[in-house]
Amino acid sequence: MPSIASSPSTAPTTMPPGLVVLFMALTLGIQPVTTDLYLPALPGLTADLAAPMAQAQRTLSALLLAFGSSQLVWGPLSDRFGRRPILLWGLALYTLAAVGSTLAPSIALLVLWRTVQGAAMGAVVMCARALVRDLYTPQQGAQVMSKGLSGLAVIACTCAPLGGLLSDLFNWRVALLALAVFGAATLALVALRFTETVPHKNPRALHPSVLLSTWAQILRNPTFWAFALLTTASYSVLFTVLAASSFIFIQVLGMGKTAYGLVMFSFAFAYLLGTFACRRLLARFGLRRTVAIAGAVSLTGGTLVGLLALGGWHSPAAIILPFWLVALAHGIHQPCGQSGAVGPFPQAAGAASAWSGFCMMLAAFGVGHWLGGRMDGTVFPLTNGVWFWSVGIALAAWTLVQKYGEPQR
Repeated sequence: MPSIASSPSTAPTTMPPGLVVLFMALTLGIQPVTTDLYLPALPGLTADLAAPMAQAQRTLSALLLAFGSSQLVWGPLSDRFGRRPILLWGLALYTLAAVGSTLAPSIALLVLWRTVQGAAMGAVVMCARALVRDLYTPQQGAQVMSKGLSGLAVIACTCAPLGGLLSDLFNWRVALLALAVFGAATLALVALRFTETVPHKNPRALHPSVLLSTWAQILRNPTFWAFALLTTASYSVLFTVLAASSFIFIQVLGMGKTAYGLVMFSFAFAYLLGTFACRRLLARFGLRRTVAIAGAVSLTGGTLVGLLALGGWHSPAAIILPFWLVALAHGIHQPCGQSGAVGPFPQAAGAASAWSGFCMMLAAFGVGHWLGGRMDGTVFPLTNGVWFWSVGIALAAWTLVQKYGEPQR
C-alpha cells in the first residue's frame, strides 16, 4: 500500500474562501458553545438536580471522553464517504442530544445526553480540522486554521456571558436550549451551502487491515506526535479552566454569574488576539519559531498563576491577569498544532484529525477526573493545573516541534 504521507494534493472546491472560513468557524466553534455556554449554569444545575459536584463534573468530562473517542470512528468514515454526510449526521444528532439535555429530569440522564452530544460533536470538529488538509498545504493550513479559530474565538467570547445571562434571567435549561438552536442553524447552513472537500474518497478506508495500517503510519510519525502533544497540552490547560473556574470564581472567590461570564469573555478575547498574532508571527518567523515564542508566553503566564497562588494572592485578579498570557498563546498553539498534526497525511486527513482530537480529549478526561476529586474549596486545583500544563506546552514547543515540526509541502 502506498504511504499515506505521500501525494500532497489538495482538493478543488466551489466554495469561496470566505465561506470555507465561515464553516470552519461554526464547526470548530461548536466546541466552546457546548462547553463554555453552560459553565455559568453548573452551580445552579448542581443544586436543581440535587447532584454532588463530582457528578456535575461528569456532564463535562463524559461529553469530552465521547467527543475524543468517537473521532476514531468518524475519521475513517469521513475518509470513506466524505466530509459532507458526516457533518450532516453529526449536526443532526448534536441538535437532538441538545434538546434531550434541556429536558433531562435527572443528573444521570443529563450525563447520558451530554455523552451523545459529545459523540456527535466529534464528527463536526473532526471534519473541520480535516477539511483544512483537504484544501490546503500545511503552511497555508496554519494560516487558514488561524482564521477559522478567530471565528471560534468570537463565538467563545459570547458563550460564557450569554450563558451567565440566560442562567440569571431564566435557568440552566434555557442555557442548554441555546445549544440546540446553534446546532440547528449550523445544520441548515451546511445542508444548503457546503460542498464536498475530499478530493478522492477512499473506498477501502474502513477495511480493517487498511485502517490498522493507516493508524500505524500515523502513530509512528514523529511530526504527528510533535504537534499532537503540543495541542494536547494546550487544550489541557484550557480544560483545567473550563472544568474548575465556575466553582472557584463563583463559590470560592464569591464572583457573580454574570461577572464570571465576563471573565470567560476576557479569556476568549485574549485567545482571539492570539489567533491574529499567529498569522503575523507565521508570516515573519515561520511555523517552528512561532510555536517556540508562544511556548515562552504560555510558560510565563502559567508560572505567574502558580506562584501568585503559592504566595497567598487568592483573588480573581491574581488568576485572571496572568492567564490572559496563557489564553493569548493558546490562540497560537492551536492553529499551528491542529494543522501540523494532519499535515503529513493528505490521503488520511480524517484519521489523523481523529487521533489528534482523541489525544486532546483523553487528556481532558483525565484532567476532569483529577479535578473532581481535588476541589477542596481553595484555588490550588486550578492554579496548580494551569502551571503544570504550561510547563508541558513549553517542553513540547521547545523540543519536539523544533526537531520534527518542519511542515510538509
